Amino acid sequence: MTAHAPPVSPTAAAPACAVTTLASLSREPEAWDALAARAAGPTPDYSRHVLGAHRDHGLAPADLPCLAVRSGPDLLALLPFRTGRGPLGLGRIARPFASPYLTVTAPLVAGGADGPPALAALVGGMRALGLPWWWPLLPAEDQPLLAALARDGWSSAEVSGFLRPVLDRRASHDAFLRDHPHKGRLKDLRRRRRRLDEAGAVTVEAVGPDGNLAEAVAEFLALERRGWKGRAGTALACRPETADFARTLFRAGDGPVTGRADLLRLDGRVVAASLALVCGGTATLLKTAYDEDLRALAPGVVLEAEIVRVLHETRFADRLDSATLASPVLDDLYPERVRIAEIVVSPPGGPSPDRLAARARRQHAAKDWLKARLAGLRGR
Repeated sequence: MTAHAPPVSPTAAAPACAVTTLASLSREPEAWDALAARAAGPTPDYSRHVLGAHRDHGLAPADLPCLAVRSGPDLLALLPFRTGRGPLGLGRIARPFASPYLTVTAPLVAGGADGPPALAALVGGMRALGLPWWWPLLPAEDQPLLAALARDGWSSAEVSGFLRPVLDRRASHDAFLRDHPHKGRLKDLRRRRRRLDEAGAVTVEAVGPDGNLAEAVAEFLALERRGWKGRAGTALACRPETADFARTLFRAGDGPVTGRADLLRLDGRVVAASLALVCGGTATLLKTAYDEDLRALAPGVVLEAEIVRVLHETRFADRLDSATLASPVLDDLYPERVRIAEIVVSPPGGPSPDRLAARARRQHAAKDWLKARLAGLRGR
């Protein structure tokens, strides 16, 4: 009897990269959410939840170009971008999409076995644009994108970098306190909490996706507006479009990205508030505010310590990401660090990345000088 070979199932389509738009991607909500849920090193920044809020409230155009890698109906990688003038206005360059409300600009790439071919296809799409890239806010340690670019012959140079505080959850809050490297900081936090307790009844309210997030966001917006940001006109509530953006960004709902709020109350009144997005086991602490009339009692600092306690007691995430450029409050509280870099990368045969990085540093220096000059003039 002749043996017959088993039927061969059709192979998945090879990943292919093409330019699409934010509007087109928004018509694929399931595929976009599935990518965010399975992404390697997931962050909320390029999720449908976050970019949709940017689009809906005028912070990103509907025709924002995006590099999208697909295999059949599956979305395997995503990188929204813009093109424009390079550092000091010289030449043309591509940049990943950024806004004041994004914390990193790493592309969204599927994890597991699909990751390497998806990254290779994404790099091919970047190369097809024929431009160098100027990249802010890129997690630089063991970054698979940089490795994929190097394999494709790209060269790179760093413009600047910094260490962002993060906190990885321990087995318990007691274990966190026992092994903390800055005992003096913990002693100071206990002293500040005692002083706040002496001022009235202190309670902490943690609001997750099943709670009343809308009310918590309203409390945050009102608190932030009463402070220096409100006086400067930069609080979210100072403009209808940014207030609505915050309500959308931190709204309750399902999906791979969920909102969260933590409120510190003194005699029932909110005196500190924190808004976060939770994605892939990481809570990104995007916005904080505190009652500046109680500055001497440090309610914002007390709330940060309480969030750490709640993290260990309720296990709502595996990591807290400070989402900051620099934080004197969290530098001593969060023991771990993630290196965030600004880089330029250039395709084979492209302009020198070292020259582009030097121009970028000069442009930053000129902007810093101008800001300092304007601040000095306003202070006269």
